[in-house]
This record gives sequence, C-alpha cells and structure tokens, in this order.
Amino acid sequence: MGPYRKLWFTLIAVVAITFALLGFYGGEVYRQAPPIPGQVVTADGKPLFGREDILDGQTAWQSVGGMQLGSVWGHGAYQAPDWTADWLHRELTAWLDLAARDEHGTAYAQLAAPAQAALREALKAEYRGNRSDAATDTLTISARRAQAIEQTAAYYDQLFSDAPALHTSREHFAMKENTLPDAARRNQLTRFFFWTAWAAATEREGKSVTYTNNWPHEPLIGNQPSAENVMWSIVSVVVLLAGIGLLIWAWAFLRGKEEAEPEAPAKDPLAAFALTPSQRALGKYLFLVVALFGFQVLLGGFTAHYTVEGQKFYGIDVSQWFPYSLVRTWHIQSALFWIATGFLAAGLFLAPLINGGRDPKFQKAGVDILFWALVLVVVGSFTGNYLAIAQIMPPNLNFWLGHQGYEYVDLGRLWQIGKFAGICFWLVLMLRGIVPALRKPGGDKNLLALLTASVGAIGLFYGAGFFYGERTHLTVMEYWRWWIVHLWVEGFFEVFATTALAFIFSTLGLVSRRMATTASLASASLFMLGGIPGTFHHLYFAGTTTPVMAVGASFSALEVVPLIVLGHEAWENWRLKSRAPWMADLKWPLMCFVAVAFWNMLGAGVFGFMINPPISLYYIQGLNTTPVHAHAALFGVYGFLALGFTLLVLRYIRPQYSLSPGLMKLAFWGMNIGLALMIFTSLLPIGLIQFHASVSEGMWYARSEAFMQQDLLKTLRWGRTFGDVVFLLGALAMVMQVILGLLSAKPALVEPRLQAKTARG
Repeated sequence: MGPYRKLWFTLIAVVAITFALLGFYGGEVYRQAPPIPGQVVTADGKPLFGREDILDGQTAWQSVGGMQLGSVWGHGAYQAPDWTADWLHRELTAWLDLAARDEHGTAYAQLAAPAQAALREALKAEYRGNRSDAATDTLTISARRAQAIEQTAAYYDQLFSDAPALHTSREHFAMKENTLPDAARRNQLTRFFFWTAWAAATEREGKSVTYTNNWPHEPLIGNQPSAENVMWSIVSVVVLLAGIGLLIWAWAFLRGKEEAEPEAPAKDPLAAFALTPSQRALGKYLFLVVALFGFQVLLGGFTAHYTVEGQKFYGIDVSQWFPYSLVRTWHIQSALFWIATGFLAAGLFLAPLINGGRDPKFQKAGVDILFWALVLVVVGSFTGNYLAIAQIMPPNLNFWLGHQGYEYVDLGRLWQIGKFAGICFWLVLMLRGIVPALRKPGGDKNLLALLTASVGAIGLFYGAGFFYGERTHLTVMEYWRWWIVHLWVEGFFEVFATTALAFIFSTLGLVSRRMATTASLASASLFMLGGIPGTFHHLYFAGTTTPVMAVGASFSALEVVPLIVLGHEAWENWRLKSRAPWMADLKWPLMCFVAVAFWNMLGAGVFGFMINPPISLYYIQGLNTTPVHAHAALFGVYGFLALGFTLLVLRYIRPQYSLSPGLMKLAFWGMNIGLALMIFTSLLPIGLIQFHASVSEGMWYARSEAFMQQDLLKTLRWGRTFGDVVFLLGALAMVMQVILGLLSAKPALVEPRLQAKTARG
C-alpha cells in the first residue's frame, strides 16, 4: 500500500461498513415484506382466491412485459397507468358507489357533502384496517369490498383483452389488442394487481402507515406522506449540505501539495506498443457497440412515438407485431448491451498493455469466443422477449426463455445466466493480463490493484440477479434488482471507468501515477460511501419499513457530493488535449469524457437529487421526471463513457485512420443538444405538470387516461420529435464514423520500428 495506506484503509472501511448496512437492512426487507395471504375470504367465509392465484397473476404480468407496460408500486413504464394506483382508486370509487346505493339508494356523486364525508370515513376504516391474520394465513374482506374487487377486475379483464368498449383506452395506454388472450390468466392478473393495491392501502400491524409507506398519494383513504417521510427528507438535504461542506473543507485543507505535471512524452506511448492479436480482434466489438447503439436509438424514437399514437407508427398499425412493451424492452436492453460491450472492449484492450504489450496464451481465442457468446445472448434474449409478449411462448417457459418482466433485467433467466457467464469469462481474460503484472517485483501497483478490484466487482456482482426467481415476493425481488441496476451499474462501473481512465492517462504520461492513484482511491471511497447503502432510495415505497427509508435517504444524498467537483474533472480532461501535439488524435474521446462529467453533474446530480428525497419521490415516482434522470444519467454518463472508450480503442487499432472533424462535430453536438432538447422541451415539462396533478389529486390522476390525453401534454409529447431527430442525426454520425474507421486499412500486426527494435534486442 505504501504512501496510499490511509486511502486504502478508508476505502476498505467504507465498503465493509456500507455493505454491512446493505446486508443488515436487506434482512429487514425479507422480514417485513407485505404478507401474501394464503387465502382471501369474505366475512361469511366464502373463499375468493389465494396466494398461488396472486403469484400466478404475477407471472401473467411478467409475460406481457411486466414493468414495460405501465408500472407497479411506481416502477416501470409511464404511458399506461400505474396499476397499483389505478386499481386502488377504481376499487375505492366502486366501494363508495356500492355503499351509497346500499345506504342511500343513489350514486355516491349524488349525495350531499355530509353523507359523502361519512362514507369516506367508513371507506378509510375498512381499507386501512389490517384484516390479515398471520395465524390462519387468511385475509378477510367484507362482502361489499368483494363486490368492488369484482367490478374492478371486470374492467381489467376487458382492458387486457380485445373488448371493443376499451379500444380507445388501449390506444391511449399504448397496449396492443388482446394483450393477454387467455381469460384465465387475465383473471389471475387481476389478483396480483389487487394484492399490490391491498399492500398500498393497508396499515402495518401496530403502525399508522401502510406497507408501502402510504404510497401512492390517494386522498380518499388518507394516503399522504408520513411524518417519517418528511423528517428523513429534511435530514437528506442536511446531509447533502454537510457533505458538500466537508468536501470543500477537505479540498481546501487536506489536499497534499500539488505535484508538478510530468513532462508529456514527445510521442504517444500507447502507439509504441505492437498491436497484439487479441487487440486486433476488438474491431468486431466496436461494430457491435455501434450496431446496437444505432438500433437502440431508432427504437427510442419508435417507443416515443407510441406515446402519441398508441398502436400506430404514423398511421400504420404495427402494435400487433411490435407493441410498445416489446420495443421499450429492446430499447432498454440494447442500451445495456452496447454500453457493457464498450466497457468490455476497453478492458480487453488494456489487458495486453498491462501485461507488457503481450497476449497471454490463447487470449485472442478467448476474445473471439466471448464476442460470439455476447451475440448469442443478444439474439436469444431479444427473440425470447418477442415470443413472450406475443404470447406465443408457453407460460411455463416465459421466465426462463422469454421475459422476466422486471425493468433493466427483462431478459429470460437462461439468457441472464449466459450474460453472467460471459462477464465472468471477461473477468478471466482480464485477470490473465493483470495477474502477471501484479506479480512482477517493484513499481507502484496500487492503481492496478484498484483496477483489478473493480474488474472483479463487475464480473461478480451481476450475479445478484440470481437471488430471486419467477415467483419471488415482489419486495424481495426489488431489493436484488436494484443491486444490479444501482449498485452494479451506478457503483462498480463508475469505479472501473474512473480507474481505467486514470490508468490510461498515467500510461500516456499526461498525469503522474501518484496523482492518478490518489484521485482514483479517493473517488472510489466517495462513490461507494453514498452508492452502496444509497441503493435503498429505490425502495422507499416497495413494501419496506422506515429504517430502510432512513438509510436510503441519508446515504443517497451523499451520492451527489462527489458530483459537485465534476466541473473540475471536466476541465482537467479538457486541457489534456493541449498537453502534447499527438493528443489531437484523442480529442474526441476526451470530448466524450468531458460530456460524461457534465451529464454526471446534471443528470445524476441535479436530476437525481430532484427525485431522491422521500417527500419528493412520494409524489413523482413513476412520472416523467424519472426518465429525465434515466436518460441524462444512463446515456449522458454511461453512454458517453462507452462511446469515448470505443473511439479510444478505435484510435489505437486503426492508428492510420483520422476521425472526420465534420462527422464528429455532428455526432458529439447532435447527441448532446438532442438529449438536452428531449429533456427540456418534453420529458421535464410533462413530469412537472404531472407532479402538480399528483400533489393536488393523487397519483392515479397524474397517470390517468383523462389527464395524459390533454391537448397540452399531447403537444409536448409530439414536441419531443425535434429533439429525437437532432439526437438521431448525431447518433447516426457516430455510427458511420466508427464503421468507416473499422473499414479503413488494417495496420500491420507489428509496426516496422518495433520489428527493428525487437531484432536489435
């Protein structure tokens, strides 16, 4: 550890303590998850349905796309309703009408205000009261509530079929006709929706909040932010301010003396290495990156257009073959695939350099095998998604080969296993280059050790996705899903990217190894401090308890703290281009890394914190404010990182090729300006308008058909087209640039000057 001992001990302590918190309160998630009753019966003992029916409904929901078609507990897509909030409101209004007719002989809307108020109090008492008996594993409901459930279920049965009466609603929700053809499975689906709404309305034993911490906002039964929600929201803001203050204090007083910058080499050091066979084989990885990137961008425009026409693409009815839930699945999955491929390619390019410019034995064969394994997983998972949502795949095979139904991990379990195996194989290929370098005596290997740790984490932590199954409790599944979406992607990929860039810049001789190591270790500690327990901020309303909210709110506020200094990081990266004449060849990768810093600050920092405090997320979870953060952070940060890595690798495997200034300007500025237009002219305004509706009327209304089909919101959705077109032009320019580079003349395996040097040696 040498001079970095304190930094290493700090990082190890941060990781150990924060994972202990994540694990301990993960146990709380298991213990306190909302019960799934073994049997639901009426007060007179009539059985209605049971646990297996609810879980069968969960699998039916997965098979139609799950979170890609509407949302449950606020997690998922945003065009169709949130099924929890929608079911709950429909059931409540059905109960009020039944009660009004039973007690007053008229509809609820016709009653005088005092009579309505009395019925609402009775409604609140019935719905918030917990009538689940753990001893008998039974949930007892009134006969009136059973009638309300039956009426609500009838609506959903029609909605998910091809009933003509609800054709317009299906169009508005971007649902294809006959979304779920099997009537028995539609019936099971309604049981699952009922249970999610029951958990959202029912108070925990001995508590004054529901199983979902009073989410969604539903004035009819007094679902409103809890006292703990408000308190921990204020705490999170205080923690954020304290974190920023401490960071500035440390920056000012605890930094060591600035080292003089090393003199930049006269020639690019990486260009002096002979290309190894495994590095030459990376061209196809870069092609896969831009092919999937182009596919994803086209699908993004397709998906966005469904929000205005529902079942058509400029008048052509394509929803029966490529419905919204399918193209949104492919849009998200292709993004994850191409971004991950860009990171894998960067690692495989570095491995021989770390190994002294040599390939370990059979490294090229390993690189080739991994590539075709990736292609197999992509094609297999996309095919499975299609067959599942088309309801062609047998239900018993859906989870394994079709669609898991969970956003960001939609691919069938078999393909998920294949993806994990591929990542582990990548880890092996990386270690074959890294371990010999670590074993060599002498030299400062701290940065390499940190890079090794991040590579190992990327290789192994994707395995968290195997801790849940097809019929796992939704709360428990959400805990593990966010280990992948938040911890694996936002945590360990961030550390890998930071360390890999530091390693590259120090190898180029542009920064000292000491400065690169110190910055990487400090950054890793900051990322992990907020990032690991900050995973819980996704679980405030997913059936968890107040301690989970407290930990998530407090620590996730710290995730924003390191993003404050990213303006300085952007400047540091930007000025590297003038450190040496040969850095002109790396201008556009550097520009991508500058964009990463900007979008990290705005997308992950500003927009991330916008939806982060519990009181904020309570009202805007599941609104268009969420894709504001998702687009700006996922593409703005990890997308530009992957593209920067792609251009960097391209520069060295095609050293004779010069990037076109015109194409690159169009690509870089088109994507940045297009992304900004997408957010500020459409997604953010819609999200803020929905936010007001959610606060004033309730979550159900902010996602309802009546609200979302207002002329203003339809105009704003159409207005996104301009930003999409600008972004598309930039993306296609990037795709063309990389392909032109790959098609250029390939360099010799060993450059002539190196052949002479080798001969002399």
